[in-house]
Amino acid sequence: MPRLENKIVLISGGASGIGAETARLVVREGGKAVLADRDETKGRALAAELGTSALFAPLDVTDEVAWQKAVADTVAKFGGLHGLLNAAGVGVRNDIESCTLEEYRRVNDINSLGTFLGCKSAIGAMKTSGGGSIVNISSVLGLRGAAYATAYCASKGAVRTLTKNVALHCAQMKYNIRCNSVHPGYIDTPMIAPRLAQPIDNMTGRQYLEELHPLGRLGRPEEVADMILFLLSDESTFSTGSEFVCDGGLTA
Repeated sequence: MPRLENKIVLISGGASGIGAETARLVVREGGKAVLADRDETKGRALAAELGTSALFAPLDVTDEVAWQKAVADTVAKFGGLHGLLNAAGVGVRNDIESCTLEEYRRVNDINSLGTFLGCKSAIGAMKTSGGGSIVNISSVLGLRGAAYATAYCASKGAVRTLTKNVALHCAQMKYNIRCNSVHPGYIDTPMIAPRLAQPIDNMTGRQYLEELHPLGRLGRPEEVADMILFLLSDESTFSTGSEFVCDGGLTA
């Protein structure tokens, strides 16, 4: 039996990277995927690839009205909402002295505020649909610090604790909605592409990042998507408010 049969999942950042791989898995496992993204060209192309089980919805994750419309379009098209993946995010290298106020606000608006708005906007439709699962993409840098990622660490730490807040609220209100965070290591996606080309300590950027992981390589988007699939499915019905790490041993 497909693991997401008849489940409807809204995915922010659904046009590329982890979001896109999750969308493919959702459809493969019998569900419907709504690809919400600012990149209309990639989003519509992927939705066309996935066929009638997919829908593209334009979304700026920092815009509450856009979130409300994406949720409404999801319900109008497929009849409900059972899952939300907050995968949209950005990363910027900066330390506490070099990080500008503008950079700090932009990274936190997309990564943290965007996740807050996604959860807030989706809960009503998920309640009406009988409940479901919210998965928020944090990072290993939401579990530990890094001197070179001030704004990113702050934003992903906020996602981690917001996840617990949402999980506890939904549990106390008996909504049958679970909420968990996923903490990837360095995953081979477009977001880290600029770092792969930068030499570090006489190594290429790729070699440096690979050696950070005890497994000796970068993660693949589909490996994170497999973990997300478990959390979206009914296989994880006793998991809420927890961190799920997919980092090749980086935080071990």
